[in-house]
Amino acid sequence: MYTVETRNLVKKFGNVVAVNDIDIKVKQSEIFGLLGPNGAGKTTTIHILSCMLKPTSGEAYVNGYNVMKQPDQVRKSIGIVFQDPALDDQLTGRENMEIHGMLYNVPKKVMKPRIDAALELVELTDRANHQVRTYSGGMRRRLEIARSLIHTPKVLFLDEPTIGLDPQTRERIWEYIAEMAREEKITIILTTHYMEEADKLCDRVAIIDFGEIKAEGTPEELKKQLGGDVITVKTKRAKELNSAVSGFEFVKSVKETSDGLKITLLNGEEHITDVACTARDNSIDIESLVLQEPTLNDVFLYYTGREIRTEEASGAVLAMRMMSQMGRRR
Repeated sequence: MYTVETRNLVKKFGNVVAVNDIDIKVKQSEIFGLLGPNGAGKTTTIHILSCMLKPTSGEAYVNGYNVMKQPDQVRKSIGIVFQDPALDDQLTGRENMEIHGMLYNVPKKVMKPRIDAALELVELTDRANHQVRTYSGGMRRRLEIARSLIHTPKVLFLDEPTIGLDPQTRERIWEYIAEMAREEKITIILTTHYMEEADKLCDRVAIIDFGEIKAEGTPEELKKQLGGDVITVKTKRAKELNSAVSGFEFVKSVKETSDGLKITLLNGEEHITDVACTARDNSIDIESLVLQEPTLNDVFLYYTGREIRTEEASGAVLAMRMMSQMGRRR
């Protein structure tokens, strides 16, 4: 039995399909990542699993409960950290946690020990009695994560948990998340558009784009699916170079990027000179040529034909996001 499972899950907002026939299975104590750009359907999926949105069709189960038929049981057994801040900044950190505990009917005799333990985990014990308005962005995020643990959820949903944070704070939060999964035996599902976050933190990753799961597996499995090395070429004549190298037997795939090409090939160290010589023979100027092992960004590019970008979402995506948030408030 899986802790979280969806079957043919679909969510539509009018004519826009936000989630398109998604099937995922997540085991107990696993850190499972939904990796994709803005508007890919990640947050909508989380909102369905946490009973804030109803699916258009399909089924979803959390801790064995049907999200449509048993929403109260689902809500009692989960925690969630929203992408948007959800703290009262006029209250202290401890007061925010106490209110959360009361909402989840945490017994008084265990509330203080749980709050103390959660604050210690995220290193906020010395700031617990300060108003949240005095916290940095990273501290607020850590408090939200700590708060989500008070009622000992079996599943924790983290929606873009490190968005907008500096790299050092982001890595520290990764450590907290990994420790939670390890020590508390919590199943964690997180959404992210950060490749490094998914690679370092997740046991398994589902690449999602335009509401569809494009690939799924451990980060290493996904990278091995490319079956070779990757050469990143920066050039203004990408289309011409694409045509020139695509016919080589050692080239597995060629994808055009915003400033050049990503070439997946066998025995990269041996054939990188062939790529360079081909460019020279065709009078194609190359600004840079880098050989590396595949990354999750290369995997995303391979399956979707484009790179993940963090620019503003389209009008359709913004509409979906607003409707999703309205459903959450209700």
